Amino acid sequence: MKKYLVLILAVALFACSQEKGFKINVDLQGAEGQVVLEERVAGEWVALDTADVVDGVAVLEGAVTVPTPCYLSVVGKRAKTLVFVENKPMTITGHADSLRFVKVTGSVSHDEYQGVNSKIEEVSKKYMALYQESRAANAAGDTTKAKELMEQVNTLYESTGVMQEDFVKENPASYVSPFYLSRIQYGKSAGALDSLVNALDPKMMEVQSVIDLKAHIAKMKAVEVGQIAPDFTQNDKDGNPVKFSDIYSKNELTLIDFWASWCGPCRGENPNVVAVYNANKDKGFSVFGVSLDKDKAKWLKAIEDDHLTWDHVSDLAYWQNAAAKLYAVNSIPSSFLVDKNGKIVAKNRRGEELGKFVSEFFSK
Repeated sequence: MKKYLVLILAVALFACSQEKGFKINVDLQGAEGQVVLEERVAGEWVALDTADVVDGVAVLEGAVTVPTPCYLSVVGKRAKTLVFVENKPMTITGHADSLRFVKVTGSVSHDEYQGVNSKIEEVSKKYMALYQESRAANAAGDTTKAKELMEQVNTLYESTGVMQEDFVKENPASYVSPFYLSRIQYGKSAGALDSLVNALDPKMMEVQSVIDLKAHIAKMKAVEVGQIAPDFTQNDKDGNPVKFSDIYSKNELTLIDFWASWCGPCRGENPNVVAVYNANKDKGFSVFGVSLDKDKAKWLKAIEDDHLTWDHVSDLAYWQNAAAKLYAVNSIPSSFLVDKNGKIVAKNRRGEELGKFVSEFFSK
């Protein structure tokens, strides 16, 4: 009986020791030098372990708090591949020149991720092929066919978001769900995101991406229609501080426009904003541009080239722009319409919708 108890205890201790950390055997054909396993933390790459490649094989070791999306790469090369790392023995096999096709074993979370990702890749191949057909049709002058094909492209692309959202809803206790939730958050309302987060298993509330998303949702709620626009101060083109409340209090309606010189969709929308501004500036409409640029010269050139004659500010901090973070901006162009009392009356009105809203506002 004692022998059996000793054996059971030994097995239990071994199992516990295996859960203390991960050990990943990486077998990559064509790999030389070192491989590195990294985690993305607050926008920065943090290395969990680096290992020498000997005869194409390396061993990565370390520990994660929970099953975590990490990125494997060969040191000195740009390509990275996503791997859900668990505190278990794992293997990664493949070729150094095609990391996206590596095979990962030993991680239940990675199996869950790969199950969805394989379906997404299949759909991606279809819509990319249709996209190329659309371009060819457009080049041949068949704009009707090109438009129809692009509608199919958009439908297929949107279906990949549905796949990810369905996984989140159907697998609230999976550590892959926070990853997909972070990917599909863009364009969703605070209420929709709140519902998805609250439906997760309680243990997910300790996952950093969920903690970050909850903080982001709180910021989104603070800038919903009907709320008072958060005030802030940034420097204008000449380095002088400008307070947002000093701008909107002087106008009946102000569009705060988050944009950047490097943002193609922003530059494409600028002519429309200029037209709406010129048509309504004498009625009390103005625009307040907040740039997510980091190169001042390019910012100023874009203002001049696009004839943006309203007030502009920027802290030249790129995506870390303090005002953009305050307004929960995670994609641009992004905009808010604010009345003279600081109340947000509309969000993200672009194209014809912007002109229509502004006209109706002043016709009341």
